[in-house]
Amino acid sequence: MFRNNYDNDSVTFSPQGRIFQVEYAAEAVKQGSVVVGLTSKTHAVLVAIKRNAEELSSYQKKLFAVDEHVGLAIAGLTSDARVLSNFMKQQCLSQRLTYDRAMPLDTLVSLIGDKAQLNTQHYGKRPYGVGLLVAGVDETGPHLFEFQPSGMTHEMLACAIGARSQMARTYLEKNLDKFDACGRDELIRHGLRALKDTLVQDRELTVENTSVGVVGFRDPANKKAVEAFKVHDGADVKDWINSVADDTEPSREGAEGEGMQVDE
Repeated sequence: MFRNNYDNDSVTFSPQGRIFQVEYAAEAVKQGSVVVGLTSKTHAVLVAIKRNAEELSSYQKKLFAVDEHVGLAIAGLTSDARVLSNFMKQQCLSQRLTYDRAMPLDTLVSLIGDKAQLNTQHYGKRPYGVGLLVAGVDETGPHLFEFQPSGMTHEMLACAIGARSQMARTYLEKNLDKFDACGRDELIRHGLRALKDTLVQDRELTVENTSVGVVGFRDPANKKAVEAFKVHDGADVKDWINSVADDTEPSREGAEGEGMQVDE
């Protein structure tokens, strides 16, 4: 992947109009463990596979609460994700102190997009090597946004990023029409099925390696009754995992490996 004179910094375009440092940062996202996000009329859900660097270490966190109405999932360099999540928390806190209201989701995502894009304009800086899925609710309903290292942001109905995420996206595309009418638990099960499709043959979803984050409305008719973003780990996800454990196993013969573990 070495590009000689055009990949030494993130401010130089190649003759083909490419910025290779940004593309390398996108590769770091592809090496991170997979995260999946999806939305319905009432809820937004994030599900993630956690990794441990070695047998003696704990599992790396993949889901983070930013404010009571928004949370995020990460794929890539956790240290970069920590910087961005702390920035988002500061912005949400400032919004509440100044205006006494929650930060609008599109504004929040635009702020981190602008922050990341600045790193492609100033010599001596590098792009953030992390991709984010930002899930939350506002007065218009649940939302899901994808953030890329280039600073690009997109609102999505469902999305998956990280290693082997194409398999999860295939499941999401096939079942997209079902998500809108799903309740909270059924939406979580769809997310876990998409996550399950990305696993290599000798791995399975367990209470140790699976995280689920949920935010939504307690009452669909009352947009102010927000069910705050909560991360479920351990025994909290056992029933959901068991409910999808008996699903037909996808064919994983000859599947692509997970590659370098970046979520460390």
